[in-house]
Amino acid sequence: MQTEKNFGRILIVDDEANARMALAELLKEEGYKVDTAADAFKALGKLESFSPHLVLTDLKMPGMDGIELMEKIRSESPPIPVVVMTAYGAVDTAVSAMRKGAADYLVKPLHFDELLIALQRTLAQENLRQETVRLRARIDERLDRKNIIGHSAEMNEIFELVNQVAATRSSVLIEGESGTGKELVAQALHQRSPRRNKPFIKVHCAALAEGLLESELFGHERGAFTGAVARKDGRFHIADGGTLFLDEIGEISPALQVKLLRFLQEHEFERVGGNETIKVDVRVIAATNRNLKEEVDLGNFREDLFYRLNVIGIVVPPLRDRRDDILPLADHFLTLSSKENSKNITGMSQDCANTLRTYNWPGNVRELENAVERAVVMCRSAQLQAGDLPSSIVPPDVSGAPVIPGSTIEDIERYAILQTLEATSGSTSKAAKILGISVRKIQYKLHHYQDAPKSGLTIAEEN
Repeated sequence: MQTEKNFGRILIVDDEANARMALAELLKEEGYKVDTAADAFKALGKLESFSPHLVLTDLKMPGMDGIELMEKIRSESPPIPVVVMTAYGAVDTAVSAMRKGAADYLVKPLHFDELLIALQRTLAQENLRQETVRLRARIDERLDRKNIIGHSAEMNEIFELVNQVAATRSSVLIEGESGTGKELVAQALHQRSPRRNKPFIKVHCAALAEGLLESELFGHERGAFTGAVARKDGRFHIADGGTLFLDEIGEISPALQVKLLRFLQEHEFERVGGNETIKVDVRVIAATNRNLKEEVDLGNFREDLFYRLNVIGIVVPPLRDRRDDILPLADHFLTLSSKENSKNITGMSQDCANTLRTYNWPGNVRELENAVERAVVMCRSAQLQAGDLPSSIVPPDVSGAPVIPGSTIEDIERYAILQTLEATSGSTSKAAKILGISVRKIQYKLHHYQDAPKSGLTIAEEN
């Protein structure tokens, strides 16, 4: 027997007692939790006490009919999906109910297998809708200004601008060094816009070759090139009604710049290898770690495209220029990493905090996040110490690392690998991430360290 956990609660509304009770018994045997009502008024009274996940109602009933009941149910918050039942010959009424919001309809006499399929499909769709609502709520919470780490004057100015321009259709160009959080700004623009319930599609322009990027953006027709075995919609098509985020826009070729300019001017394009003109409503947000104005002056980027993209310009400053954000961000990453690595770390020492605050952070927020994660893994006390941080950011007098004059690079590398493996309980994948090298390299080096077995390490077997 299936369980309520798998299927949920169903309220059956039908003025025919025999049909109502027979249907209830059959659905209970399938694992549903079922309640019944002889008319629409009784059904409304059970919405709060029974809290059904789905209402299955007859359309023709004395007093309030099924359509009126459905309209009242759909006014509830959150609305409950309704599947309607109608007699053969009254399908037009059922179609009318569908137009007014019914999830599905069935014709009497009911075929029980068809009924089960309709119920399962409707409940699955409702579960998906609720999950979407939950995910959007989580995104809203994450992108709420009070939950965005970074309250320097510079970041406050950026989010004031985000709030001001989010509701417009204008293109936005976000400039800043790698790792500063440009994607976060793009997501905030989308989430605060009227397009928030439509797709937010991301494309990393530097990650694909020119031909692949063109197909990824605009799609292609079958046979457009070798390997194009079927028509494929591009990201512009998928993002219709929403936002397309083009990361590292400064990397696209001159030929692709022309096609992008045409889209920004006309809001239309053709698939690669196709002649059909496709018109879509997409807001473009672009980001780059280059100075695009300089690229224009050098002849590497089209001036007309630059101005089409830069209707609204946002410059995200590097972390070294907003030092008030460093420690709040570090505390945030410390909390996340401690939880992920099952460590009970309550904070950081003053030396550790001073080291973080005074370092220049060429890799910006991304480098800070990686440094704190590494420190959490290496930490052996209740607080992060300066010596737990990567040696590249710690002054020699506070690192605590045994760097002895005359040591070879190979000696120092071996020490780093073995100590990191010990801190990660032999996990080569975690050690590789912390050290910024490949798992294969760690495994190769371990094979050549004659004293590695004496270290007491047990190396985790990982794919």
